[in-house]
Amino acid sequence: MLSKSYSNLLELSGDHAPFAQGARRLPRVNTSPGFWLDARDEDTTNSVTSDVASSVTQDRAIIVAHMLPLHAERRADNLSWSFRWDEDSLILRLKDGLPDDLEVIYIGCLKVEVENEEQDEVAAKLLEDFNCVPAFLPSDLRSRFYHGFCKQHLWPLFHYTLPLSPDHGGRFERSLWRAYVSANKIFADKVMEVISPDDDYVWIHDYHLMVLPTFLRRKFCRIRMGFFLHSPFPSSEIYRTLPVREEILRALLNVDLLGFHTFDYARHFLSCCSRMLGLKYESKRGYIGLEYYGRTVGIKIMPVGIHMGQLEACLNLEETSLRVAELQAQFDGKIVLLGVDDMDIFKGIGLKFLALEELLKQHRRWRGKVVLVQIANPARGRGKDVIEVQNEAYTVAKRVNDQFGWDGYQPIVLLERFVPLYERIAFYSIAECCIVSAVRDGMNLIPYEYVVSRQGISRSEGSLKPAKMSMLVVSEFIGCSPSLSGAIRVNPWNVEAMADAMNSAITMPESEKVARHEKHYKYVSSHDVAYWAQSFMSDLERKCREHSRRLCYGIGFGLGFRVIALDPNFRKLSTEHIVAAYKRSTSRVILLDYDGTMMPQGSINKTPSLEVLSVMDTLCSDPNNVVFIVSGRGRQTLSEWFAPCAKLGIAAEHGYFYRWHRDAEWITSVPVVDFEWKQVVTPVMMQYMESTDGSSIETKESALVWHHQDADPDFGSWQAKELLDHLESVLANEPVSVKSGQHIVEVKPQGVSKGRIAEQLLASMASRGTPPDFVVCIGDDRSDEDMFEGIENAMATPPQSSVAEVFACTVGQKPSKARYYLDDTVEVIKMLQGLASASSHSPANALSHALSQISLESS
Repeated sequence: MLSKSYSNLLELSGDHAPFAQGARRLPRVNTSPGFWLDARDEDTTNSVTSDVASSVTQDRAIIVAHMLPLHAERRADNLSWSFRWDEDSLILRLKDGLPDDLEVIYIGCLKVEVENEEQDEVAAKLLEDFNCVPAFLPSDLRSRFYHGFCKQHLWPLFHYTLPLSPDHGGRFERSLWRAYVSANKIFADKVMEVISPDDDYVWIHDYHLMVLPTFLRRKFCRIRMGFFLHSPFPSSEIYRTLPVREEILRALLNVDLLGFHTFDYARHFLSCCSRMLGLKYESKRGYIGLEYYGRTVGIKIMPVGIHMGQLEACLNLEETSLRVAELQAQFDGKIVLLGVDDMDIFKGIGLKFLALEELLKQHRRWRGKVVLVQIANPARGRGKDVIEVQNEAYTVAKRVNDQFGWDGYQPIVLLERFVPLYERIAFYSIAECCIVSAVRDGMNLIPYEYVVSRQGISRSEGSLKPAKMSMLVVSEFIGCSPSLSGAIRVNPWNVEAMADAMNSAITMPESEKVARHEKHYKYVSSHDVAYWAQSFMSDLERKCREHSRRLCYGIGFGLGFRVIALDPNFRKLSTEHIVAAYKRSTSRVILLDYDGTMMPQGSINKTPSLEVLSVMDTLCSDPNNVVFIVSGRGRQTLSEWFAPCAKLGIAAEHGYFYRWHRDAEWITSVPVVDFEWKQVVTPVMMQYMESTDGSSIETKESALVWHHQDADPDFGSWQAKELLDHLESVLANEPVSVKSGQHIVEVKPQGVSKGRIAEQLLASMASRGTPPDFVVCIGDDRSDEDMFEGIENAMATPPQSSVAEVFACTVGQKPSKARYYLDDTVEVIKMLQGLASASSHSPANALSHALSQISLESS
């Protein structure tokens, strides 16, 4: 898998826990107040990490989220704090999906302000009693971090709201971004206080902590780390407006496993990586992987679920039954539609009220019978947007109630207060239909809770119907929509269609309601929060198995930091090492690609410099050397460029044409074929070129190439796949091969490759009685990987020398079939100059120079 990320490495510059807990383990070295460091990682931040096995045998999971799963309040004496678990917290409930013997540590903020002088005492108590490590943010920083950057910038943007004006989302403020980074750094310090980097798993949650992975990866190259985004991820057209877009993308790519609720969110992230970072992804055996500097970042698509046990237990509470009875009496004879939403701009509460108004206008029979109960949770954000959505909800509700209501009947019942879980379940139990009209939402578990509550109503007290049935009207823009195939999906902006959906839900036959309910309940009950957590952690464990087998190097500064993971046998080519081997040898082969190897890919002028020509001429002049340029370019261009190098061999068009020196005849590496197939290929490629803006056709003597590097990345890739299939079908009986490469689709004669020409050159030397004992092969792209493989095959076949030293070297690309790498073309030229210098001082060249001088003096 190739990507631009490999092209040039110089670009990097009170209550107790309700679960069993293992023995508490703390890091072994305290390096400074408030900051802990594992001694094993002290010297490995930017170097190869140790492979020594850890002395600790039990793994732990460190769960990091913005908020701890705790409720906190001051005691009556106002001298101390009381803490209890937040039973509704997702990060608390995911513990059910983890192994019983896995110790879990939670890191996050408290929902209350704790004075500085109390923080140490509170932190000690939370660690001892709850396995929680609080991150205390100064009040000003906390406000700028959460209400500023998270809620003013990230949250609207991730929900597709652009800051088109200062009053519409707010302009980007660097000071808020700095606060966000500072807050993430504090979270990183808290993780470092407790982590054993070789033994623990770190699972980070949601958009509040998106740059945290960089801080942790920078400290521990092999940390086992996952991230799950609980909000939507916007399309690239939206996300690319964020001024710090690359910093966040690269931070997320520092994890081992990245989770999303739906394929849409994952697809948007992958598209952003493709368009902004030049990265490519692929799917292997059902797993999506994104290659990033030798590491494969896993992409996990798994919607979160609800906690079945909590809901079922709450269904059986006496207070739930009592509340059900009260609600039955209150809405006796009415058809109850239910909405449960936060009071914010994305939940579509006003649209839902407008749809009910339309329903009552169109269907007079539902007047006096249908009631929409809207539970409006307090908004998590604040500001003008919240006030506007509240005013809209009040205005529409008042209008509908005034127009269609009377004494004893209100079509819309708006409850603006905190509704505890037991009461929410009671409302679910009496509702004939649940309506979620959010215009954009991450997951939204309300439909899941509704389905489980309706399943359990036959076991609760009260005169409820024994039939287990439910109806859902859900927006197609929420994360749970794809998994609820029996729901009526709507576009919430289409008020008339939503009104029709409400009417369909009410009038649907009971047998159909039961069938849809059973389908939903089967899915919801089997895909609960425990299943989600277990699946994510299993994939994270699988992704991290190879950590101990790779060489890891940390490179880059600030938020541009990243880790390069390499095979242990893959190392940088040392000029001193190769020069020493060069001096020991007597029969040498040097095979060099041109574009990207001796000339940077981004250069406008591709003509070789005087420096390149000089070093090539020196190497060619050594009688012990056979030097070849092996390129995809045409023979005429290469002949003109390298005309000053009389003894230089050239293999053009990937080796279809080759010659041993300037005055030799051109030879074809495969039998000459009929090129009539070009008459078939040309119009097909022309068709795709005309329909793909930015694409072009390159005509070679032996091949035709369709380029799409300047086209839209996604569209160009799609068109390349279509063109590949098209050409393979029309050329099925022709003696040609159709290949796709990096931004190209190429048609060429069968058997033509850099690997084949490399094998032929080495075999020819062996047949002449001069098998090489020194081979250098350097290239930078996918075609050069064939050359590396060809060299390996040739050297393994008699009569090639078994003691030959082979230096297959890739330029920038990692991983590679080559065993060595250089970072860029500058290093390639420097290495070749080292070889040339060794040649110019060799005894053979000294003798040749002396003879030349004698000849000149005689004449």
